[in-house]
Amino acid sequence: MLRSFTRLTRCPDNHCMRSLLCLPFAAALLVLPVLAQHAPPPPQNADQYPSFERHAGDHLSIAADPYETPKKASIFRVDYVSANIIPIRIIITNEGDTPISLDNARIDFITAAGDKVPAAEPRDAERAIDRPADPRNKIPIGPIKVGGKGKNQDKKIEQDFSEFQYNAIAVEPHTTRAGFLFYDLQDLESPLSGAHLELRRIQSSDGRELFAFEIPLNKYLASKTIP
Repeated sequence: MLRSFTRLTRCPDNHCMRSLLCLPFAAALLVLPVLAQHAPPPPQNADQYPSFERHAGDHLSIAADPYETPKKASIFRVDYVSANIIPIRIIITNEGDTPISLDNARIDFITAAGDKVPAAEPRDAERAIDRPADPRNKIPIGPIKVGGKGKNQDKKIEQDFSEFQYNAIAVEPHTTRAGFLFYDLQDLESPLSGAHLELRRIQSSDGRELFAFEIPLNKYLASKTIP
């Protein structure tokens, strides 16, 4: 449902990489996975997270909570972090009296250099996890192995995406919705530093497009250094 992880594949409108919302949404958000390793904590209001932005006039707050450490990412079946795939939990709180539509929204990871990275699809994660950590320095030792990681790993990835991925097409009044997007940041040493999450084309129930959200991830990094 997200971008092709063969890195920076563009959307048909050429304005952004393909993101989660370029493809059809399920009707409801999967908040508490039943079959996952562990359920994520219940979402708080978006303004309770270090990295968030609030648009008071639209009564809308959106937060980004990266799961970039082994401890946080242990809720998943697959070790995405070691492949430099960063799951980011998106938390959206609608404090207004009308629904907010994400039917046409775009949610992209913007690197410190300004590159747009759309969210991944399961098949992209499968390819990313199968690649060497650093192809330039990878020297095969011993007999050549054939067959890759196998279908069992692919099935786990598909299950993670099915259960965790953000799938809400709307955020009802006085409601908080949350779910994950997965971003392949293979080329970046410190991917969160100086980066932000950009959300565009969010609409009110009458079709009015809201101002874009730009959520700086440095706030999240700073919160980790506070004792």
